[in-house]
Amino acid sequence: MEHKSNIFEAFDQLNVLVVGDVMIDRYMSGQVERISPEAPVPVVHLQKREDRLGGAANVALNIKALGATPYLCSVIGKDRDAERMLELLPDAGLSIKGIIQSKERVTTVKTRILAGSQQLLRVDEETIEDLSKNEVTLVLDIIRTILEEKIIHVILFQDYNKGVLSQEVIRNIMLEAIKRDIPTAVDPKFKNFWAYKHVTLFKPNLKEIRSQMPEPILTESASLNKAAELVREKLGNQYTLITLSEKGLFIDHNGESLLEGTRPRQIADVSGAGDTVISVAALCLAISLDMQEIATLSNLAGGQVCERLGVVPVDKIQLQQEYEYYKKLKVPND
Repeated sequence: MEHKSNIFEAFDQLNVLVVGDVMIDRYMSGQVERISPEAPVPVVHLQKREDRLGGAANVALNIKALGATPYLCSVIGKDRDAERMLELLPDAGLSIKGIIQSKERVTTVKTRILAGSQQLLRVDEETIEDLSKNEVTLVLDIIRTILEEKIIHVILFQDYNKGVLSQEVIRNIMLEAIKRDIPTAVDPKFKNFWAYKHVTLFKPNLKEIRSQMPEPILTESASLNKAAELVREKLGNQYTLITLSEKGLFIDHNGESLLEGTRPRQIADVSGAGDTVISVAALCLAISLDMQEIATLSNLAGGQVCERLGVVPVDKIQLQQEYEYYKKLKVPND
């Protein structure tokens, strides 16, 4: 796609295929006034229940919030939580055409018990086995249909190791992307970390990259450059973007790299920050932005969502304002 002068207007023209594990982020919040007589645990007087879209569905929300059009493809169960998922998606303006229901799986739900703003407990309901042969066929058929019917500008893989992105699914989608010259972006997890051969942009976090490296990885340029070099040797990717939590992010493009520090923020909750970073990075990739712009926009967006409690999508207007402000700061005075 032609690089337009206004980045945020260019985002509006993009179609993004999002493939991965969708889930419901469920919040049950209330007050704690006493300890249970049955065990030394707090008793939460439940006052509020809230369901939000999580995982790859939250990535689709971020893509939509940035002005682009997401096409979400995933597999959920045939259960009560699946019914809830199929309510939440249209309510958020997301299509359910790429969502497959299967009796072989349960719909992933992460339930967080909160007292005020403090999380006391999380309960996960999930299936983590790879898709069955039948499910793989259904997923690939839907993806090929989308690729035939729509002009897709970037394919985004959002992997939470819940089984949707099996090696077979990854390999087949990557082949379709290469055949059609569509750039790809991956937010990997531990299980199939090295399965994304020839991906364009690879975005692990620090914990994930450390788990795969033969030697310790420090949050400084020399160490991160070594990690990026190894990733490039194994995957043949162009970009490696490593999120470093409170230290910002590192990005490498074919051997050239930079470290982008964080801006001062009032951190409320880091949940979903990785979803936001990969969403912004993928859109930047689709309009051929340079490494510095990818780093700055992704870093600002990830920091922004950490200021709000729970999993929430990015605010495009705020991101544009912050980007323009920090861009002015970097302009020399000559």
